[in-house]
Amino acid sequence: MQAIAFDVRTVNVMRYVVPLREGGSLPAIAEADDGFMYVVKFKGAGQGKKALIAELIGGLLAKTLGLKVPEIVFANLDAAFGRTEPDEEIQDLLKSSTGLNMALHYLSGAVTFDAAVTGVDEMLASKIMWLDCFICNVDRTARNTNMLVWNRELWLIDHGASLYFHHAWQSFLKNAERSFEQVKDHVLLKYASRLEDVDALFHTILNDAIIDAIVELIPSAWLEENDSDETPEIKRNIYAQFLKARLAASAIFIKEAIHARKTII
Repeated sequence: MQAIAFDVRTVNVMRYVVPLREGGSLPAIAEADDGFMYVVKFKGAGQGKKALIAELIGGLLAKTLGLKVPEIVFANLDAAFGRTEPDEEIQDLLKSSTGLNMALHYLSGAVTFDAAVTGVDEMLASKIMWLDCFICNVDRTARNTNMLVWNRELWLIDHGASLYFHHAWQSFLKNAERSFEQVKDHVLLKYASRLEDVDALFHTILNDAIIDAIVELIPSAWLEENDSDETPEIKRNIYAQFLKARLAASAIFIKEAIHARKTII
């Protein structure tokens, strides 16, 4: 199978603009050396480097499947950055995030998706729900949709709460074959009537080569932990094995999602 490569640029953060005080990760809008604004996710935040890994994998999978996600870039933070920041909490965050972080292109003027106001095409809703079941994304609920409407299109953001199996490496293959019970709280559940069609379609798009190429992009610095003897390469292999097993077992989470939808319609 031919090797596949993803192009993820690296930018340098030049100016901290404003914090986004939502949730516990404290991302921020910042300007980079390419002149664009980004929403930066910091590795020193409470959710740590694993949230960045989930963000990277989830975002690139979404793009591969034809869903709209703001451009994903690696964001380099210099050690001197933020020394003049008056807020001690933010200053500590920036100090602990020196090096490589992650950022999404800032969609200026975008509004938060509200299911009570904006309907969603059934095929699109099914695609988004399939992705969230696949990566075990618990954070796409009516309370926190993590979707934006920009230029009259639906954009996905914030996949940092996905892939929670990586908090318990030992049982990753067992977790790959589990249903996704949290789908019952998904904000698009009532619209997602074409899950079986999407499952068949996405099996023609995703393959081992794509999964390997995405996982290979995880920076080694994000995989290194003081309390672990596993090398970054071993951990990349675990992510790849999980995703491949999850794809092979997609019928399990599709069945759970269809059942959850029947309970509300």
